[in-house]
Amino acid sequence: MNILMNLTHAISKLLFRNLSSASAIEKPKEISVLNNLYATDCYTNVTEKIASHLKKDIYLKPYHPLSLVRQRIINYFYKSFVNRRENPVFSIYENLSPVVSVSQNFDSLLIPQDHPSRSKNDCYYINQNYLLRAHMTAHQSELMQAGLNNFLMIGDVYRRDEIDRTHYPVFHQVDAVRLKTKEELFLKDEALNVFEEGNNRAFTTAQEKQACHTLEAVKLMEYELKNTLVGLAKHLFGEDVEYRWVDTYFPFTQPSWELEVYHADDWLELLGCGIVQQPILNNIGINDRIGWAFGLGLERIAMCLYKIPDIRLFWSNDSGFLNQFKTDDINKNIVYQPISQYPQCTNDISFWLPQDQEFFSNDFYEIVRCVGGDLIEQVSLIDAFTHPKTGRKSHCYRIVYRHMERTLTQSEVNAVHEKIESEVKQLGVTIR
Repeated sequence: MNILMNLTHAISKLLFRNLSSASAIEKPKEISVLNNLYATDCYTNVTEKIASHLKKDIYLKPYHPLSLVRQRIINYFYKSFVNRRENPVFSIYENLSPVVSVSQNFDSLLIPQDHPSRSKNDCYYINQNYLLRAHMTAHQSELMQAGLNNFLMIGDVYRRDEIDRTHYPVFHQVDAVRLKTKEELFLKDEALNVFEEGNNRAFTTAQEKQACHTLEAVKLMEYELKNTLVGLAKHLFGEDVEYRWVDTYFPFTQPSWELEVYHADDWLELLGCGIVQQPILNNIGINDRIGWAFGLGLERIAMCLYKIPDIRLFWSNDSGFLNQFKTDDINKNIVYQPISQYPQCTNDISFWLPQDQEFFSNDFYEIVRCVGGDLIEQVSLIDAFTHPKTGRKSHCYRIVYRHMERTLTQSEVNAVHEKIESEVKQLGVTIR
């Protein structure tokens, strides 16, 4: 009873509902996000822990490793694309609000209504109409509609995900768009067109091109896109980096590719890209241009370049970490040196899954994040069991605790673990 009263008081005070799947506690009627009030509903699952990351803007802080990578990418585009007066063509947008509409995040990008990326299990919803952006591409249409043809979008994005050293619910992306008219693409060759004329729709495979585009236009755009991104990979990883292109699928580009580079004896997915779906442009009144776009994650690149072993380190305020990146040469080859190797503490938790409602692992992970915060290094499902007589299902998860700046005591870990065991019951599970 005391636990329930304390939780109710905390939610009322913070205007946030910590557990999206819990129905035992009444939600506040509205929540405050970035000084704006939003009505809550059955979609609301933004937690106080996640909201605490808003406007921290670590990717903009001087000498932060994410900021170093960000500036290297900007410099590359400033140098690679200039006008006749030698001024940069690409504009940079780094302070776009992370609160976006469902239309911005999904509909404007032609993401189907039944696409799994729309699920409450994958996104942080403020309510059924607004969420914390799941990708920087959410701003693509609004910037194109404002008349921009060449731009980079940089910022923080939010996704409910698994917990390990390479995943964190908040990370940072760079997305780019480049649009070109017929005159820009073909210069003085008036015989060539961007779009197929009339009802002429030559048969092509889906990966080759969109039906509305001419093959000549797509191949020229593909050449420029791939040449640009291979140049970016060499700019970041060195001229001798090995790379390869992989055909893939995205709802908002066609054809689409992923660029992989060979790094640390393995192939690393560096980015996704493709030719912008023409309906996205047509829907905002752009009928005379063809475009390419790409998106990449800053953390993935920074972890590889600087050999940073744990994604939580990017959020550390420890001077021993941050001072290693204090340099005026953003191209300097920096290798992260561990401050200290603090030991892990490992505890397991087992419970029977509810029989009268659906269970999602991401809901459990969210409880672990809310209670344990950045003490949690990894959560993994180590056993799934079905009772042969009752048919009840059981999960056992191993939670690895490690502080980034000091040694944890087992008593500290046990206190956090007991809190997790208490709060996970709100998912309808029974602790074993």
